[in-house]
Amino acid sequence: MSGLLYIVATPIGNLEDISLRALRILKEVDLIAAEDTRHTQILLARHGIRTPLTSYHEHNEETKTPHLVGLLKDGKTIALVSDAGTPTLSDPGHKLVVDAIQAGIRVTPIPGASALTAALSASGVPVDRFVFEGFLPAKAQQRRTRLRALREETRSVILYEAPHRLKDSLKDMREILGDRDVVLAREITKIHEEFLRGRLSEVTERISQRDIRGELTIIVRGSTSDFSISESALEAEIVRLKGNGLRLKEIAEVLGEKYNYSKKAIYRLALAHGDKTTP
Repeated sequence: MSGLLYIVATPIGNLEDISLRALRILKEVDLIAAEDTRHTQILLARHGIRTPLTSYHEHNEETKTPHLVGLLKDGKTIALVSDAGTPTLSDPGHKLVVDAIQAGIRVTPIPGASALTAALSASGVPVDRFVFEGFLPAKAQQRRTRLRALREETRSVILYEAPHRLKDSLKDMREILGDRDVVLAREITKIHEEFLRGRLSEVTERISQRDIRGELTIIVRGSTSDFSISESALEAEIVRLKGNGLRLKEIAEVLGEKYNYSKKAIYRLALAHGDKTTP
C-alpha cells in the first residue's frame, strides 16, 4: 500500500495554537519533513514528540522530493510542516504535494494556524472576497509592476512582507494604489502582537521612525469607484486638462484629489508620455 502525506499546520507564534489532531499525527507518522528541523524541534520537544525529522526547504526540494515520494510509495507516512502556519502558502511544499498526487499517493490537510486567515479575521476590512498575493517582489521595478496590476482589484489584497522592505513597499503602494485603508499586522499571536490600521499615508507616517521586526501581513482595501481609474483613463484626463491650459503641477493636484491618487505618480505619468510642460 502507498503511504500518506499529511500537510500539517503549526503555530505562527504561540505554541499553544496547535490542534489535538495535529499533535497526534506528528506523533504517529514515520517521518516529519520540516522547513527548519531546529525550529520544529522546539515545538516537538514542547509536546514530547520524538518522531524523526528530515529537512525539506526551498534549497533542497528539487533533490529531496523524489526521495520522500519514494518513501511514500513504500508505505511510509510523512507529515510536512513549515516554520510556521500552513505549508505551501508562501512556504516550501508545493512540489512535494504535486509529485505525491501524480504518484497516486493520498494527500490530506491537517488544518490550523495561518497568518493569512488570522490577520484577516481581526483586520476590520471587508473579508467576504479577497485575493492573496504572497510576498511582493524584492526588486523595486518588479514590485511596482505587480502593484500596478493590482490597482483596479476590487477585492481586499493580502500581502506578506519582510521588515527590511516594508517602508519601501508601503511608499510604492501609496503612490500606485492611492491612499487606501490598510491594516498592518505583525507578531500575530506573540507577546508583541500589533495591528496598525488607517490610511496608507497614516500608517507609513506612524512607522517612519520605528525599527519594525518580524514578518508582516498587509491587508489593503480593494479599489472602489471613489478612486478607481485605469492608467489609460488617467492619461486621457491628463491630456484633457493640459488642453484646458493647466500645468503639470495643477493637473497632479486636480486628479490627485479627484481620484485619491498619488500626485507624484500622476506627474510622473505625464512626463513619461512626453509632456515636458514646465510645471
